[in-house]
Amino acid sequence: MTYQPNSTEARDAAYHLHSYTNLRKNEEEGPLVIERGEGIYVFDNTGKKYIEGMAGLWSVAVGFGEKRLVDAAVRQMEKLPYYHTFTQKAHGPSIDLAEKLVRMAPVPMSKAYFTNSGSEANDTVVKMVRYRSNALGKPEKKKIISRIKGYHGVTLASASLTGLPNNHRSFDLPMPGILHTTCPHYRLFAQQGESEIAFSARLAAELEAMILAEGPETVAAFIGEPLMGAGGVIVPPEGYWQAIQAVLDKYDVLLIADEVICGFGRTGRMFGTQTFGMRPDFITLSKQISSSYQPISALLVNDRVYQPIADESKTIGTFGHGYTASGHPVAAAVALENLAIIEERDLVGNVRDLSGLFLGRLKALESHPLAIEARGKGLIGALELAPREGFATGALGPKLFGLLQKNGLISRAIGDSLALCPPLIITESQVNDIFDIFERSLNELQAELG
Repeated sequence: MTYQPNSTEARDAAYHLHSYTNLRKNEEEGPLVIERGEGIYVFDNTGKKYIEGMAGLWSVAVGFGEKRLVDAAVRQMEKLPYYHTFTQKAHGPSIDLAEKLVRMAPVPMSKAYFTNSGSEANDTVVKMVRYRSNALGKPEKKKIISRIKGYHGVTLASASLTGLPNNHRSFDLPMPGILHTTCPHYRLFAQQGESEIAFSARLAAELEAMILAEGPETVAAFIGEPLMGAGGVIVPPEGYWQAIQAVLDKYDVLLIADEVICGFGRTGRMFGTQTFGMRPDFITLSKQISSSYQPISALLVNDRVYQPIADESKTIGTFGHGYTASGHPVAAAVALENLAIIEERDLVGNVRDLSGLFLGRLKALESHPLAIEARGKGLIGALELAPREGFATGALGPKLFGLLQKNGLISRAIGDSLALCPPLIITESQVNDIFDIFERSLNELQAELG
């Protein structure tokens, strides 16, 4: 045990079950307890200061301690602290936010549906795909294709869409009707001498072969992040989404863009869909929609999705789906204020202005003896460590993660890849601070390994 009896850490170990955590390790060591945040920084309960290099969970776009968001929440709490959106009920913030999202969507969309997390948004997509197919008289057209290393959430349905082994192991997942095709990681999966365009064409051909093997009449949708986040920050190769879209169009397969991480500026455009030229039928949104100051997510659907669903709700008498907090007025009010800040302060422009420095310094680390690949877009990136004799795959990443944290930078170890995704408000000097710590920590790890 590394914490003091009766400490905050001891109480956490005694009572708190954590997400994405080795629970026995937490019992032994206790957690890092974060007490407050300010801008791109957070402070633990000893007063130590950290650069939050992951913006929390890829999400705090406007940084910590933004008073405008606090004030928006207080105003709404005083006026209408809660109401629901069931049985034709609505309130101002949910209406305003739905209009805002549909109008700012990167491709034509018809309606916004509110949920509380990216997982719930993607879970709802699975249900909507089924509901729509039944409405169209195509009850066999229900299968959804995802990708190996894709991340789409942790509910039974969204974890099934996720293509990461630890989200499936011991949960008896994925559930039937969810398929996974090749991950578009060029360095890892390209054949010798294969160009990015050729690699993209091969992956599209593999997708087409999967659809044909399953039967096009059974495949309803394909889901993908514009840029893969929790799978290791994997940037799609040249021509990838164009090649995939052509296959989907050929077989009447809907495209679901999971913008939970990419949305609202992360890749240098307001949406990753714009950055990579996607034409989705569904868009799922969360995280930076409210900078995670309040739990809220949204699902945008276009008219070819909405109209059959609306018809089926008339036939049945209801669209029998919803969450108590769907479109929660406080969360919606905070999201609206957050989006106003992103636009007023041109944070998407800040991403574009700083991405050259961010990606340049990240790329420079690729030449370090411990590294094998740097990859990223906008203000999201990862450095992957090279395989090393005597270490299992995935063992070095957590070591570097620990050194980064000790040196005042919170990152995320995804196997042997260390991800970075700082708040969009970051400055040039702060970007340099991140990579100064990163370089120092790499050198410390190299010295430790000998």
